[in-house]
Amino acid sequence: MSDPHSPTDPALPTEPLPDDFENSPDILEPETTPDPLNQALMEAAQWKDAAHRAAAELDNYRKRAARDLQETVKYANGSLLESLLPVLDNFDYGMAAAKAEAEGSNLYIGLSMVLRQVQDFLKDNGVVEIPAVGVAFDPNVHEAVSQQPSNEVAEGGIVSQTRKGYKLRDRLLRPASVIVSSGPVPV
Repeated sequence: MSDPHSPTDPALPTEPLPDDFENSPDILEPETTPDPLNQALMEAAQWKDAAHRAAAELDNYRKRAARDLQETVKYANGSLLESLLPVLDNFDYGMAAAKAEAEGSNLYIGLSMVLRQVQDFLKDNGVVEIPAVGVAFDPNVHEAVSQQPSNEVAEGGIVSQTRKGYKLRDRLLRPASVIVSSGPVPV
């Protein structure tokens, strides 16, 4: 008996194969199935990477939340201290009036003690007065209310202060209102 798959078998075609036989769409190559172990290792690596990213994101969130809380605590009294500034202004006017009456009077001495206590309270809470007279005008911390010619102060320098300015640590509570020199008096 003859082999059914032998080239001399009459059941098989005897015509030659085309040149592009290997690239023929009629012939399908057997599918290669991925190795399940490699596939599982790749998936595990992806999950591990996602876990690392989530842990880093959580750590960054914790740091940001701690920084925000610290910032909130640091500046929590800002609005209270800011609302105290007009009271301090009026107290300064009272001090000036008491000084004009008599600098050695009991009223002036008593007001001086209270003023010292208020200044210590503000200092303990991080409030500092913005220097104004004799320094160069800085629009970040000074508010120019007018200009005035001056032979003593160079142009752009501050001649006088009309209202004190204050900072809470590194934040501006209120700018100092100042009069800025426009240069020497014209002759």
